[in-house]
Amino acid sequence: MPTYVAFLRAINLGATRKFSKDAIRVATEAAGGRDVETYINTGNVRLTHSARSVGKVQQLLEEAYAAEAGFEVPTIVFTAVDLAALTARAEELHAEHEPSGQHYVTLYAAPPGAAAVEAVHALAHAGETVVVDGRAAYVLLDGDIHTSKLLSSKEFNALGRGTARTVKVLRTVTGKWC
Repeated sequence: MPTYVAFLRAINLGATRKFSKDAIRVATEAAGGRDVETYINTGNVRLTHSARSVGKVQQLLEEAYAAEAGFEVPTIVFTAVDLAALTARAEELHAEHEPSGQHYVTLYAAPPGAAAVEAVHALAHAGETVVVDGRAAYVLLDGDIHTSKLLSSKEFNALGRGTARTVKVLRTVTGKWC
């Protein structure tokens, strides 16, 4: 069975969007996931599944998560192979740009459209770099997310609804699961 890694969006924020690791595990198994593991309480899940399509796994997980949590849980799914390649790309960019601040990767269910990618690549903010490649937007900041002009721009938001992780989390998850 193929190995998948799922990244859940907008959980454990505030009092109304709680979704514990145990509940995530139960819902993942209810969706047909096996060999389920989680990493930290922000919605990083490893599973094997008999489905041969990332889209099908995503659909099954989102349905099971909504049923278990009582609210919509947008989920971004990658094969372990694709996640390893995505993390390797993050490492390349990190080495090229060497940000003195933070490096985040926003993950998307589908690649952002060409016009949105062109618009975000055209932005020029000192100490802020974005590279969109496939289903990921790599954001390298000399500062932090709270002061980033790039992350708060309409151009970045036009890339779509994704979920962000630090490069450190991606390194760890990839090292453990891929």
